[in-house]
Amino acid sequence: MAAAVAPARVFLEVRTRLQSALLILGDPREGGMPLEVSVTPFSLRMQTPAGCTELWLPAEVRLVPSSCRGLRHVAGEGLHLRLQARAEVCRKLFSVFNQSSQAQECYTFYCQSCGEVIIKDRKLQRVLPLPAENWAALVDEWCCHPIPFANKPLHPRDNDCFTGDSFFLVNLRSDLQQPRPEVAPAETCCFSSENHLKLTPKANTKVICKRCKVMLGETMSSETTKFYMTEIIIQPSERHFPIIPRSQFVQSVIAQCLVELSSARSTFRFTVQGHDGKVYILLWLLNSDSLVIESLESSTSIQKFPLLENLPKADSSSAWNAIKILYQPCIKSRNEKLASSWESDISVHCLTLPSATCLELLLILSRSNAALPQSLRCMNSFQVAFLKM
Repeated sequence: MAAAVAPARVFLEVRTRLQSALLILGDPREGGMPLEVSVTPFSLRMQTPAGCTELWLPAEVRLVPSSCRGLRHVAGEGLHLRLQARAEVCRKLFSVFNQSSQAQECYTFYCQSCGEVIIKDRKLQRVLPLPAENWAALVDEWCCHPIPFANKPLHPRDNDCFTGDSFFLVNLRSDLQQPRPEVAPAETCCFSSENHLKLTPKANTKVICKRCKVMLGETMSSETTKFYMTEIIIQPSERHFPIIPRSQFVQSVIAQCLVELSSARSTFRFTVQGHDGKVYILLWLLNSDSLVIESLESSTSIQKFPLLENLPKADSSSAWNAIKILYQPCIKSRNEKLASSWESDISVHCLTLPSATCLELLLILSRSNAALPQSLRCMNSFQVAFLKM
């Protein structure tokens, strides 16, 4: 019986701003085999003694075959080459980042993990971004008199939603369906005569989903609750709960958050810490204009990229928009000195997420890194990964 033909690998990263692409074509068979490659603006064709594989590019991506340069062979991976590329991609953002333009509507807050309704039919009259964490110090530098509102927390009213870097602040009213609060064992609490939970000044109350017990946020005061963007989906009440794979949702929210912060504050280094205050990951944003296409399948017939086949039908002809990042894990006392230096650096921005989500993100990054060709997995002692937008 003849041995099964090993699949040919194709990896293509297009930089939309630079109009350039890195293309890796190879055959994993040990020792290699003759490989004839044809590059057209619309497709890639690989001919080996075992058969022919032709892969069509998404409609918005066009290569310039005459610009091929830097051709080299990397052992274990195959042919590397660079060429010009043209790509026209429209990035689609989750609605949670565009709430301000849709105020005055009724919204329902869902648990992203299971679809449980957290807040139902909340009319948001104001959706406002919170200032930076050090806003009071900045204002103090510009004022010649004491600031009466300095160091005072900002609490939303009944129909407000304040947006932070990675969270929402909302006012939970007694007539709304609320998630069940779970008080940390080390803290104390008491109930008033109206049977409302009153927290001591140092209390740290986690808000969890009634159904799946996932941590959704934290109570900031007796009325104000912080919900993390990675745990909540906010939709207009007339729409149904959107089923989005957990990994895809976390990647998109984190990627968009990093892009927003890098654009608004010109910061490209981030620490990701859990709600327990521990640093889990160091992130360094390299670029936000990558378009990644990858295929591991081989066939004698024309194939579409398996990466694209996992997308909804409406997006089946689109490639993945992604950000490219460097990262270092900080769990189990790894990279302690580097993490300490980043924490004390004012140019590094801190993102706080539930600790379980930090571990999810680290797993996503590790899987992305492991899926890259070996020569692309490391850069300057950091690990490389892509987060899909």
